[in-house]
Amino acid sequence: MLSVLIFSGNSFNGYFCLFFCLGGGGKRKGRSKKWREILRFPHISQCTELSKTIERDYFSLCDKQPIGRLLFRLYCETRPELQRSIQLLDAMEDYEVAPDEKRKSRGDEIIKKFLTKQVALHDYLSGAPFADYQNSMYFDRFLQWKMLERQPITKDTFRQYRVLGKGGFGEVCACQVRATGKMYACKKLEKKRIKKRKGEAMALNEKQILEKVNSRFVVSLAYAYETKDALCLVLTIMNGGDLKFHIYNMGTPGFEKERVQFYAAEICCGLEHLHRESIVYRDLKPENILLDDNGHIRISDLGLAIKVPDGEQIRGRVGTVGYMAPEVINNERYSMSPDWWGLGCLIYEMTAGRSPFRARKERVKREEVEKRVQEEEEEYSDKFSEDTKAICRMLLAKDPKQRFGCQADGAAGVKAHPFFKNINFKRLEAGILEPSFVPDDTHAHTCRAEQQRLG
Repeated sequence: MLSVLIFSGNSFNGYFCLFFCLGGGGKRKGRSKKWREILRFPHISQCTELSKTIERDYFSLCDKQPIGRLLFRLYCETRPELQRSIQLLDAMEDYEVAPDEKRKSRGDEIIKKFLTKQVALHDYLSGAPFADYQNSMYFDRFLQWKMLERQPITKDTFRQYRVLGKGGFGEVCACQVRATGKMYACKKLEKKRIKKRKGEAMALNEKQILEKVNSRFVVSLAYAYETKDALCLVLTIMNGGDLKFHIYNMGTPGFEKERVQFYAAEICCGLEHLHRESIVYRDLKPENILLDDNGHIRISDLGLAIKVPDGEQIRGRVGTVGYMAPEVINNERYSMSPDWWGLGCLIYEMTAGRSPFRARKERVKREEVEKRVQEEEEEYSDKFSEDTKAICRMLLAKDPKQRFGCQADGAAGVKAHPFFKNINFKRLEAGILEPSFVPDDTHAHTCRAEQQRLG
């Protein structure tokens, strides 16, 4: 859930409307009795105005929003005539994430138990059941949750801890929500630095894009607030270090194929989720891919990401030398193509232990690297299997019209490549697949300065 920060015009001294949501749960350390008071639900009489203005859309209220989805299902469980519909939805979701060898039997069970007649479940539930739900105590509780989210956020909402990293606009530090004890990373964008570097548009853009994206493969914005000196974005904390550290500082540079496949699959899913929102990321590189405590990755630092208007293309010579696509270097128009080039660069680097167009620590001018990107073909060592080599070549096609991922099937075409034959993407997106590598405490301590990136 998200706390929303609204700028008044282009000024950083405008009014900020801040919405608070809960983080964490369970018996976490660090919770404060005083701050837990803010978690009390408002009386339902205080939700009258919200009840009149909230959009009454079934899919938004009962399927997309986690708390709304839970409360609607709890409501349906109190209605015998609706219980079977919810059971069928659960069975269908279980089928989607079942291992391949169990999918047939799960499908047979669903057909036998539920589908003697075809039923458009959501069409049915969005009718009379949804109307009745809006007059129930469960919808009242949903309104109370939404009111709770609107409580103001300030720096006093958090305890501030160690600095995790520094960058051009400020620093990132660990922080803890006083009320829940949940840990986050607080990205502080200093107003003076932003103004000096004329970064107002970039700061606002990053915050707006983070609001739009809800993906387990992209760093999430949990809260946003303002202090006298800084704009603060409170993000998912990632304690496992970045890919650059793991590629080059954990023995022989590069990873075994299984690990490359897993990271590439999660990055592919993250790109797919961004592209669904018409957002092109434009800065894929190992430093911007962070690991969490369990070994899953997330794309971070969306400072260069931008929303592409429907049916249009954009132009912008931005990114990192050695990872910028030819069309970006040439200042040509593009939409999502630079991201698929970036994925090709990452798969190559994770496999070879070096980037495709510049050797590690090679001292070479920017112009020379860009010339290589535009004119030279990457070289493949015996570290590359045939399918790894094939997907790299398809992603690193110089012409974006010929590049993998840029055709009509987009991410689906990339995910169907034989390189990913061992990845069950349904289970991956459900968070069920286990990573082959999990960072230990030694990795976490060594990677402290590499954990969060600033634009």
